[in-house]
Amino acid sequence: MDLALSEARLAIDHGDVPIGAVLLDADGAVVAADHNRREERGDATAHAEMLVLAAASTAIGDWRLTGHTLVVTLEPCPMCAMAAVWARVDRIVYAAADFKAGGVWSLFNIPQDERLNHRCDVVTGVCEAESKQLLEEFFAARR
Repeated sequence: MDLALSEARLAIDHGDVPIGAVLLDADGAVVAADHNRREERGDATAHAEMLVLAAASTAIGDWRLTGHTLVVTLEPCPMCAMAAVWARVDRIVYAAADFKAGGVWSLFNIPQDERLNHRCDVVTGVCEAESKQLLEEFFAARR
């Protein structure tokens, strides 16, 4: 999560919401790391999670990311949660809950929906205070 938080801080440099993500393989090695780039790229889909899933698929040469763990500083939105399911990610670990747009537990429970063909294990609250503080400081500075 420390690497994801470091990535999140980089998003601030180009005006993006400070959210970082890391994808780990089954051995815990980093396969991809990135941060939000929606403002930088002018792309609504350039969420940190989407970027690391795409980078990892390219790096390993397969869209199936079985055995991988997605680590994120904020609960993934429905788009990112569904992308993790489609990619067959084994586990999603996130720091802070997103009560306005959370797609993993707070608003929707996409990764564990029994109607889908794949489910992800979910771990929450890892480095939650640090993630919340980073987001609160970012939004306070913009007001």
